Amino acid sequence: MKETIQNEKYVELKYQVIDEKTGDVLTEVEFPLGYVHGVNKVLSTPVASELEGKSVGDIIEVPIDGHLLYGERDESLVFTDLLENVPEEYHEVGTTIIMENEKGDTKNFIVTRMDDKTITVDGNNPLCGRNVIFRLEILLVRDATDEEVAAGGKIENGPDIDGSLTVPL
Repeated sequence: MKETIQNEKYVELKYQVIDEKTGDVLTEVEFPLGYVHGVNKVLSTPVASELEGKSVGDIIEVPIDGHLLYGERDESLVFTDLLENVPEEYHEVGTTIIMENEKGDTKNFIVTRMDDKTITVDGNNPLCGRNVIFRLEILLVRDATDEEVAAGGKIENGPDIDGSLTVPL
């Protein structure tokens, strides 16, 4: 009998995020993402709910309204500046820039456009305001160990420091 996804099962899957309008793959994770179902909140509630009862080999597609997960676009988080005012290591579309406000709070901005004179960065989540489809392929379902339940995912052993101790990462 196949194991099915339910609370306290260890699950590994790979997924894609697809723009519903264009069909373009926006994000793809090919290496297994592992978590303990019902314990680790790595997946949004609608996606986790759709995984309930599924098993290895199943592929599901879950439409998600980006407005609900990430909110509306905030155009005040989009800045254009002269290229000469931005350090050269950020002169590439797709580069993430971590900015800090006067309170010390940080926010990620992504370089979205560049031309010969200007650069534009955007602090909105790339999925906000978009309708997307999460396409997930289930690779593994098994009982989670007590340690995995406590950690919310797989326990990885670290290096053997002095021959007597292994430290979880």
